[in-house]
Amino acid sequence: MFNLNMSIFNNISKYGLLAKLIHWLTAAGLLIQIPLGFYLVDLDFDQFRVDIENYHILFGLILFYTTLIRLTFKLLSPTPNFNDNAFPGQKVLAKLNHFFLYLALLTITISGIFKKLFNGESLVIFFKKVNLTYNFELSEQFYSIHVLANYVLIGLIALHILAVLFHKFLLRENILKRILYFLIIKCTSKTNIDCIKVRGFILSSINTGL
Repeated sequence: MFNLNMSIFNNISKYGLLAKLIHWLTAAGLLIQIPLGFYLVDLDFDQFRVDIENYHILFGLILFYTTLIRLTFKLLSPTPNFNDNAFPGQKVLAKLNHFFLYLALLTITISGIFKKLFNGESLVIFFKKVNLTYNFELSEQFYSIHVLANYVLIGLIALHILAVLFHKFLLRENILKRILYFLIIKCTSKTNIDCIKVRGFILSSINTGL
């Protein structure tokens, strides 16, 4: 009935499945982490706060590993070319935005890790338990970096979304579909009405929606 045709890796014309999955896993992680971080600030220092903070640390470490995988994959796999109607400077602006997004992600996760370590707590990083000597001042400094980088990241995400909206409504170009095509469904038969309907619904949703 269905033939799922997908490319694991990027090519010069489109993103591969792996890049798309990492992109949306990162987005989902940030959708959890950012509100969770703000929620932690107002909590009393009790066991409930400790439990929530442990989840925050867990998701933070997952984001850290995901970002490293994403950067490694970016070095090994080509980035798809821009469309022919790209305006002057678009490629530079896009590369700058992505560079600072990666930098903010690494800054947030690494500063969060060192904040906990210098607070006298241990973490398992790359399958190894890590401990550092307690240092309250360094812990607070890394916490300040953590908070600042968080606000920078929110601003960069806002710019990222605004760029998508700019392309959608002003340039009439739905660039979001480049990263939304997880599966390209091919129908094995032109007479298979169910398959054709599913394919049409998916493509229509992506092409007309944000």
